Amino acid sequence: MPSLHSLRSATPKSSPHRVRRAGLRTAAVGVAIAVVSVAVPATTGQATSLSYDLKKLRHCESGGRWHVNTGNGYYGAYQFADRTWHGLGFHGRPDLAKPATQSAAAMKLHSRQGWRPWPSCARKEHL
Repeated sequence: MPSLHSLRSATPKSSPHRVRRAGLRTAAVGVAIAVVSVAVPATTGQATSLSYDLKKLRHCESGGRWHVNTGNGYYGAYQFADRTWHGLGFHGRPDLAKPATQSAAAMKLHSRQGWRPWPSCARKEHL
């Protein structure tokens, strides 16, 4: 049976730094994979959820009518005021804009202020 001393000398010596670095590299790869696998579904779910919430919002605000102009100073499906619409960088009137443009404006406003610009419907729709 070999002695403990002969076993130690037979095994290759490695620096503790080399082992630590390899462990960190493996851990970093594991974390990167975990972040990627978690981030993609979460982003998709958030976008789907926001789209659903915006649909509820526009039905509450305007009955889902994209080209509504009731004469109250608010226009389109999301009932934008001219000042808000132009402040977001859009031109013309919201009720004359395409639905995709109105939704893009609503998403932009939501990303800046959350549901605060639509207090009544946000409360009513539990947003």
